[in-house]
Formats: sequence, C-alpha cells, structure tokens
Amino acid sequence: MDPSRPPLRGASLDEMVTLGQAAEREGRDEAARAMYETVLYSLREPAQAPLAGSLLRWIARSHLHQGNGETAAEIADTARLISELAGDTAGVAHAQNLGGNIERERGEIDRAAELYAAARVGAAAAGEGLLLAMIEQNEGVVAASRGEYRTALQRYRASLARHRALGRTAYLGQALNNLGMLCTDLRRWRAAERVFVEASAVCGECGDLATQARIAGNRVELWLKQGRWDDVRKACEETRRLAEAAGDTRTLGEVHKHLGVVHRETGDFPAAAAHLARAAEIAAERGDLALSAESAREQARLHWKRQEHRETLRALNQAHGLFSRLQARRELADVAAGLADLESLFLNIVAQWGQSIESADRYTQGHCERVASYACALAGAAGLDPDVLLWFRMGALLHDVGKIVVPPEVLNKPAALTPDERRLMQTHPDAGVELIEDIDFPWDIRPMVRHHHEAWDGSGYPLGLAGDAIPLPARILTVADVYDALATDRAYRPAFPHARTLEIMAAEAGRVLDPGLFEIFRGLAADGPPSAALRTAA
Repeated sequence: MDPSRPPLRGASLDEMVTLGQAAEREGRDEAARAMYETVLYSLREPAQAPLAGSLLRWIARSHLHQGNGETAAEIADTARLISELAGDTAGVAHAQNLGGNIERERGEIDRAAELYAAARVGAAAAGEGLLLAMIEQNEGVVAASRGEYRTALQRYRASLARHRALGRTAYLGQALNNLGMLCTDLRRWRAAERVFVEASAVCGECGDLATQARIAGNRVELWLKQGRWDDVRKACEETRRLAEAAGDTRTLGEVHKHLGVVHRETGDFPAAAAHLARAAEIAAERGDLALSAESAREQARLHWKRQEHRETLRALNQAHGLFSRLQARRELADVAAGLADLESLFLNIVAQWGQSIESADRYTQGHCERVASYACALAGAAGLDPDVLLWFRMGALLHDVGKIVVPPEVLNKPAALTPDERRLMQTHPDAGVELIEDIDFPWDIRPMVRHHHEAWDGSGYPLGLAGDAIPLPARILTVADVYDALATDRAYRPAFPHARTLEIMAAEAGRVLDPGLFEIFRGLAADGPPSAALRTAA
C-alpha cells in the first residue's frame, strides 16, 4: 500500500467501493485491493473511521483469497483496532468474524470458534442481521469440521433463513455451497446435487465468480466420491476455467488433485503423476497444509499401484507427518479419521511389501505377519510405549526386507549352507537398512531391521553387539523371530511342537535371547502362541 497515493478525482468514494466489490466477486483480487487502497488513502476525516475499518477488512479478505494468511491476519487486526477506537461495534464484530475465517484457514479451529462467538455478541448488539447470518454459516463450518453434523445443519439452516428473509443474494450462494458440502459428507448425494445447482445459479445471477469456482470444485468432489470418472473429468475442466478466471489457486490445486485421482484409478499413471505433482506445488506455494497432506496421500496410492514400494512409503510418511501437524492444530473430525485411515493404509502396504519379499522363500511365507503379532504382544507386555506399536509392527513386518539380495536357491536350500552362502545370508540385515535408509518413518525401525540377528552374548551379527547394547526393539523382535523359526517347517527340518519350542528357547536365554524378555514371552505363551491387537490413532 502506498500512503503517497493522491486523493480521488472524478469518482465518488461509494462508486470506487462498488467497483472494488464487483472486482472481488469476479475473482480479481488485486484489482479490488487496488481500488480499496485508493479509497482508504483518500480518507481524511475522523468520521470516516468506520469506512476505513471496512476497507481494511476487505483488503485483508483479498489477501486471504490469495493464500496470504499472515498478511490478512495483520490487516484484519488493524481493522479491529480502528473500529474499537471509533466505537464501531458492528465494525469490531465484522473484524472478529473475518479473524475467525483466517484462523479457520490456518487450522486453528478452537480460536476461530472463540472469535465467531465474540462476533455473534457484537453483531446482535449492533442489529447486524446479515452479519449474524454470515457468522451462523461460519459456526456451521466449525461444527462440520469437528464432526458435529447435526449442529452444522442447524447453523446452516438458520443462516439460510436469515439470508432469504433479508432478500440478499450476495452471500446466499456461499451459504448454499456449505450446505452442499455437508450433504456430501453425509453421503446424501441427490440433496447435495440439488443444493450445488441452486448455489451455482445464485452466484451466476450476482456475478460471484469466486464462489462459483468453489461450488464447481465441490461438485467435482461429490462425483469423485461416487466414482463418476467421466463426469469428474468434464467438470474438472470447467472448474479449472472458473478457478483460473477467479484467481482461486486453492480450487485450482483441488482440481489437479481430483484429476490425479481420476487418471490413477483409470490407469493413466503418467497423467496422474503430473496432476498430483502440480497439486502439491500449489499447496506448497499457498502454505496449504491440508492440500499438501491430501496430495501426498494420493501420490502414495499412485506409487503403490505402480508397485514402487519405497516411493510409496516415502509419500505415506510425508502424508502422515502433515496429517499429524493438522491434528495437532485441532482440525479434529475429518483429520483424525484421515490419520487413522492413513495409518491403516501404511500398515497394509508394509504388510504387502513384506509378503512380496518373503514369497521367494516357500518355507517362510506368513513369517513376517506371525513374527509381527508375537513381537507386538511381547512389546506391549515389556512396556513399550503404546503410541509406537504401529510403527514397531511395521519394523517387524519389514525386518527381513534385505533378503531380496539372497538368491531363492539359498533361501530354500534343504541342506546346510556353505560358508560363502552363510556370509551371503548374513548380509541381509545391512541390505535391509540400505533399502529403507531414505524412508523417514515416524518412528525409527532401522535398528529392528539391522540388529534382529544380534545375540545377547555378542555372538550374533552384523556387529556382534551384546546385552543392553542391542536396541530393545531388536531384542524383542529376536525373541519373536526365534519362536517362529522353531515353531514352523523349514527347508532343513519340520516344525517343533509349541512346548518343545519353549524348551529350546529357554536353553538359549542368556546366550541368544535376552533372558528377561524371554521370561515375559514364556508367560504370554503359556497356552499357545501370543498375539496382540493393533491399536492405531483414533
């Protein structure tokens, strides 16, 4: 903003404001902002303070539309202070409502709710019916984000009733758009379709291109959830046109994400990769954490369809970190559910990778799943933090990942291994660590992969660690690994019975096995092999 800009000539303040608002509805945020700033710097009288507060709010809103949250927050706070100094109760309430929108965009849902509650009090005191309708909409959005769908529906209906009673259409399209999104979340497809059609028509009548672009994007989401791939493709092109015309980069990023999903599900992997990469770029440019998380998750699913295991896990790890940050910022309902789904996907993909690796060894198929179950039971009883058991299980599932460097004829050899073959077999822990080295799991599974063949007395490999120098997760895994090796058929001998397996392990306690962990395991296995249910994030 340029304080040296000269006062207006040839146009009234009201005319310039009207032009700015028209530009904003058309999605021309920079043009709108220029007009608002020109009017702002033409103000000279203290009595014009309420108008100054309004102009600052609109300028802040234009920055918010373009993803400049920090700038928007600073300007909105200035608008609030000016309104307070002028004794403008309505202006303060408007600024608080805008502040709530900014906090909501940041993912600070609790803070947004506080600001909306304060704005509601001020709007009621000032008799601002339209503002009350807008606040009720925003409170509905907060309720929906928390999974409080009944409350959200009540707020949306109350807001729509106010809008219709006021005979105002400028914000009616936005209100209908939010109701359509809620119907989509509730899987009420036909109701959502009807509401979006009405919302788009309302916005078309009043020239609100920016909201029309968002509505088009939400209709794409509706069809995507129904698997209507052809409809999604066509709608995405129209939505992209609207978003580009409105300068709406958030919707444009969503369009690329949706197109990536469609191309992935219909088998065009290169196109899917290009669209998802663009969605991720837009998310990074905007600082949009939610879009970044969703894009990473969809990229992971693409990598898995292409059987790119390491790339899948890298993308899943990135998505998990982003979803965890969103959850920490209390975007509660959908993010918590998304995080749980993501962890389930993470686990399934790791399990499938483990199965694909051990498929070369016909005697150990199912070994990683069984070992993971035994190890998790022992880890829980030994006091391992419950919050890391999901990742511990993944380490157990991947503990033999390095066996892909061992030829099948060595893995399946029924006779004793030669010294060279044994040395080759003993390279698999280090090979496994190399395979997952650049996958930054939320909890470090590499010690499990590398050290599960270390022995309590130091006679193991690859480093010959002894006693407590062996990482605890690896010691736990060793007990489970040895149990399964003894209790299942191998190329060189049949399985031992359960009781005999425990006897052999007891003889190895203090030599190969951590004696304290073995005693815990023997207690768990008194009536048969132990197992543990997996607890993931709720």
